[in-house]
Amino acid sequence: MARKKSMLAPGWWDYTTLDDEILNDAAKLEPEDLLQLSRNGFKVVFYDTLEDFYLAEALEYITAWKQATPDNPVGVCGPIGPTEQLPLVARIVNELQLDLSNAHFWGMDEWYENGREVDVTHPLSFEKADRELCFNRMDKKYRIPDSNLHFPKADTSGFINSWNRIRCAVMQGGQGDIKHWAFNDPVKREGIYKDNPPSPEEYRKLTTRVVDLHPVTCMQNARTSAGGVVTGVPVQAITVGPVQTWQAEKVSIWHAGTHDNAFGQRLTAFLIGRKIVDSSVPMSLLADHPNVQFNYYRGGIGTCKPEMH
Repeated sequence: MARKKSMLAPGWWDYTTLDDEILNDAAKLEPEDLLQLSRNGFKVVFYDTLEDFYLAEALEYITAWKQATPDNPVGVCGPIGPTEQLPLVARIVNELQLDLSNAHFWGMDEWYENGREVDVTHPLSFEKADRELCFNRMDKKYRIPDSNLHFPKADTSGFINSWNRIRCAVMQGGQGDIKHWAFNDPVKREGIYKDNPPSPEEYRKLTTRVVDLHPVTCMQNARTSAGGVVTGVPVQAITVGPVQTWQAEKVSIWHAGTHDNAFGQRLTAFLIGRKIVDSSVPMSLLADHPNVQFNYYRGGIGTCKPEMH
């Protein structure tokens, strides 16, 4: 049977092409049902306050970096979205006087325009945000050496090679409206993928690369970062790939309720918990990762019941 056309962008794959029974079952999940989706390799955790939520997110950085030694450099791969944890990370480093000389950090993504990564002076630059919200706030006595900060570039070779030299203790991220982590978006519905999206095995082979962004991703980033000016958002980005994701010892996804909506927060947990893997929902591929944790702010889980307001 032919797959459905997307309701969002007919020239692309996305979660609306899944069977309606899967979508309806996910929408019915109550918050406590999400907790029951935990299984070996997949853990669901709730936080009752935003303070606890973002502090726990910040402490993932600290816990990972405390493991770093000259003989065992350790890194964290982190997102721009959410960002609320980043100033907390810097404050904790300064208060604990934590020496980060052997610690590393990978940025998940960067915008791509005119054949190269955007400059750090670009108002939407992810590297700029990481530096201003976190690394530049650390005391110079403790901060990570600049050579240990790895941001995606148009020439991806250096970024990719760094993953082979340094242990990534945790890859941390949020979840976009299109159900991606980093900018691992669904692909266009064209060529060999006209009738079916890439198999999970094909998608898992993707490394750090330049990607075309799904229209929903462009809309979301315009809403969250550009005042709704879609024409100001690049349509391509460089993103960390599944290959690097599977090199991370843990993948930790943080749902505050401000990025993906109530339905999206349920759908991906349902797919991962039930091991339903389909590259039209890239997050579902994490069902095959050995150590994934979904972190929810209880007040941001919301409801999928119709409500006019």
